[in-house]
Amino acid sequence: VQLVESGGGLVQSGGSLNISCTASGFTLGDDAMAWFRQAPGKERERVSCMSISDGDTYYGDSVKGRFTIARGNAKNTVYLRMNSLKSEDTATYYCATGVSCYTGGFNEDDFSVWGQGTQVTVSS
Repeated sequence: VQLVESGGGLVQSGGSLNISCTASGFTLGDDAMAWFRQAPGKERERVSCMSISDGDTYYGDSVKGRFTIARGNAKNTVYLRMNSLKSEDTATYYCATGVSCYTGGFNEDDFSVWGQGTQVTVSS
């Protein structure tokens, strides 16, 4: 059971970036897939969550309206489309799988399998 993130990099403020998370060793079914991020010296922050079974999506307040979580055509992949990026979006982004998004109240303790993270740096 493994999650692998990819697509991070350096982007200018106001730009866009897609990052992806691919699951291997299991098939996404009734799970929830989430993105978290952690900047240096800060606590891990919820970014977005998708309930795989019904497609419901949830977003943290700091990214609402700018980020979009979506499932790829390859059903074991989940993407995070990040638009209007700001310097404060700079962080390591992690995907994780768990039981539920808890109607948006998800937190890291609810997720048991994590990827290794991908760095997103937004230059001002």
